[in-house]
Amino acid sequence: MADIFDVIADATRRELLQHLLDASLRGDNGTGELSVSELVDRMDATQPTVSKHLKVLRDHGLVTVREEGQHRYYTVEPAPLEEVEDWVIPFLSADFDAEAEAGRAVFAAWAGADVASAGSSVGRVAADASHQARTLIEGAQEKLHDVQEAVAKRLPWKSGDDAR
Repeated sequence: MADIFDVIADATRRELLQHLLDASLRGDNGTGELSVSELVDRMDATQPTVSKHLKVLRDHGLVTVREEGQHRYYTVEPAPLEEVEDWVIPFLSADFDAEAEAGRAVFAAWAGADVASAGSSVGRVAADASHQARTLIEGAQEKLHDVQEAVAKRLPWKSGDDAR
């Protein structure tokens, strides 16, 4: 389990994964793939650095590569991150206190669920929903940032100009 944590501990690799996830969500190039040169353009890193980190991600199954001539196109492969999710989820659901746990059990009973098994599954569902919401919000924030940058590049004035 430590291997995957070591891989994602590196900020450059996390940034690469984020760019590939964004491309996948937006359907960049119709496939969600990004070439090495596209990744270099999106990052503050050199091509050898990006390639080195992509190799680590590829070796651990976090990305897949498609070769076309001399070009390599990468896509994110989220399955290995399920190990991380399985490890993190209990921590995300552990912050519920006894009163909240009782409330979940009451709701589960009201909903017709088996209360004995509902406590652990309700916490997991809540943590999953929280994670999905955070992921969507972060994705929306990044898209907003990208749009703001694109608009700023098209404006005739510089950000420091007062003559707007």
